[in-house]
Amino acid sequence: MKQTIAQRAKELGFDDCRFATAEPPAHAAQFQDWLAKKNHGEMGWIERNALKRADPGLVLTNAKSFITLAASYHTAGSREQGARSGVIARYARFADYHDVLAERLKTLTQFVNELGGAETRSLWYVDTGPVLERDLAQRAGIGFTGKHTNLISRRLGNWIFLAEILTTLEFAPDAPEKNHCGKCTACITACPTAAITAPFQLDARLCISYLTIELKGSIPVELRPLIGNRIYGCDDCLAVCPWNRFAREGQLMKTHARADLDAPDLLELLALDNAGFKKMFAGTPILRTKRRGLLRNVCVALGNVGDVSALPALERAAQDAEPLIAEHARWAMERISSKT
Repeated sequence: MKQTIAQRAKELGFDDCRFATAEPPAHAAQFQDWLAKKNHGEMGWIERNALKRADPGLVLTNAKSFITLAASYHTAGSREQGARSGVIARYARFADYHDVLAERLKTLTQFVNELGGAETRSLWYVDTGPVLERDLAQRAGIGFTGKHTNLISRRLGNWIFLAEILTTLEFAPDAPEKNHCGKCTACITACPTAAITAPFQLDARLCISYLTIELKGSIPVELRPLIGNRIYGCDDCLAVCPWNRFAREGQLMKTHARADLDAPDLLELLALDNAGFKKMFAGTPILRTKRRGLLRNVCVALGNVGDVSALPALERAAQDAEPLIAEHARWAMERISSKT
């Protein structure tokens, strides 16, 4: 049955499929400690289902196994960055992976339930479920958690989406993956804001991905210069990982790539009204920041990389009806003026 499911997963476009027990994850205690230190910042949704993340049995009664899946979003090439381009994290330069993977996961879960029979119950998740998916993926042998706290596959590198099916079926578990970071600290050195406070330790409150996506309010002034021209997420710790030499393009996400998001012009983005924002980013993860969040980030990026030619656009943004945009536009104007 394992072989049949794995074959069906590959037919649906997944790049890896492995099996793990539904026992509590090994790092449940460390996760609780991370929450106690408030390293999750304003991501209250993580704390709200913390108990379920530590015990899959609370998610699905009589859960026996996890089917863990990986889909590569590695791309062979992208547009060259211009002097006034914004940087979007690689995973967001596609149609929203939640939607893309969910369609396949529903099909695979139905397939699993049909194989298991009438008594079989299964739940599927793409990134949003109350599970510690990196722990599960390492337990199943998909990859190992690197010092940057992201999962690394020796077959696929860093550029992977994870998904899982929790089921009442019992499977013989696959062998877990061991850590293969060795003495390498490239990811720690590469982090612009020192958010990786120690190997395998991340303070999300300092992470540019958190600051530009999860944080809904004002970005701390002292961190703004460190963001550079990143306007949605950050790939720096992922990009330097030496295991990326094994990365390969995944077929599932390839057809959903958005080439127009490789090097978007910052001034064009700043000119977007709400309707224009929704039209440009419809069906992408970027929609979740709303116009106010993205243009906040664009203002910071222009303050860091812009010159006096950006001032007229920033002056208009400083009059925006959205206070968050106006505040960051004023900061950007002051930063540009201080450089001249």
